Amino acid sequence: MTKLHELYETYGQSPWIDNIRRDWLNDGTLAQLVADGARGVTSNPAIFAKAFATSSAYDSLVSTVGSTDPETVFEALAVADVRDSCDVLRPVYESSVAEQASGIRRFTDGYVSLEVSPRLAHDTAGTIEAAQRLYAAVDRPNVMIKIPATIEGLPAITAVLGLGINVNVTLIFSLERYRAVLDAWATGVALALANNHDLRPLASVASFFVSRVDAMVDELLPAGDDRRGRVANAQVAAAYEAYLTHAASEEVTDLLLAGSQVQRPLWASTSTKNPSYDELLYVNSIVANETVNTMPDPTLAATLTQGNFAASLLLDESVRREAVSLLASLEGDVSLDEVTLTLERDGVAAFIRSYDDLLALVQEKLDKGQQ
Repeated sequence: MTKLHELYETYGQSPWIDNIRRDWLNDGTLAQLVADGARGVTSNPAIFAKAFATSSAYDSLVSTVGSTDPETVFEALAVADVRDSCDVLRPVYESSVAEQASGIRRFTDGYVSLEVSPRLAHDTAGTIEAAQRLYAAVDRPNVMIKIPATIEGLPAITAVLGLGINVNVTLIFSLERYRAVLDAWATGVALALANNHDLRPLASVASFFVSRVDAMVDELLPAGDDRRGRVANAQVAAAYEAYLTHAASEEVTDLLLAGSQVQRPLWASTSTKNPSYDELLYVNSIVANETVNTMPDPTLAATLTQGNFAASLLLDESVRREAVSLLASLEGDVSLDEVTLTLERDGVAAFIRSYDDLLALVQEKLDKGQQ
């Protein structure tokens, strides 16, 4: 049993891989990661841009799409990557469905996430349309459509869940927004029930970004301040408290009785940005049941050899609440509201830049193919 298997079997946290590449599908790398215990895959425009820039696996595929529009070409290739990745994860999904049916777990695993265009981050109707199109194009039960937790994204999350489509809510930085996402999820699942959808296969995660919070807060605290490198995990502890409270509410209990899964919190951006920090600061410290940690491949590799999950801040209620108390000490020194609002705005802008860079790379490949 690997450390990743231990993370899931003993602690109830699902390790996902925050990367997707066509060459990983071709050479069996993704299949090996799944054999090692990875239970899902996430992607975003920056990940696809890196894959297109560093792998020749897409060169011969660009011309097969039959379009000269770079966005159409990218979407077709991304859908193919996600569909094939879903097939690799299908055994995990099916075994997870069996666990859910037997009452062992309140969730299912084995998902691959595909994000709507970041250009739609402030377009509710456009996000709903794109989610439907991408879900139909992948045509696999274990695909999740990623929707950002912007103000405009919240009603889209509800609407898309109401259509019976799995949703990965992304770019959550603040506790206030996370609570709004929990409400959007519950409303969406209730809508799906009203629309006569079977709730059992309807899955969702809420992706709470971690390391970027410390990266920004650390710059606002004095050198040597002992709160440096601790605020992000304190927010995670508070988010997990919010999850536990919400999951135990009458509203969610009724949905669970109707067959619903829980919406698990997913810890994203879990590689350390500060090289002086332990590389597993955002892994070992935030292990908890009914959560996900999606890791870039170097972090996943380190977890396989150095995972020490008993050190988590989230396992013991008193330790968890002590971690949460750190947030109150920031008043007067740091405004978390301002930090997280800036991170959301910068995160959306960064994904748009990555998406634009990605389309430029696709255009270059199209131009080369026409020469």
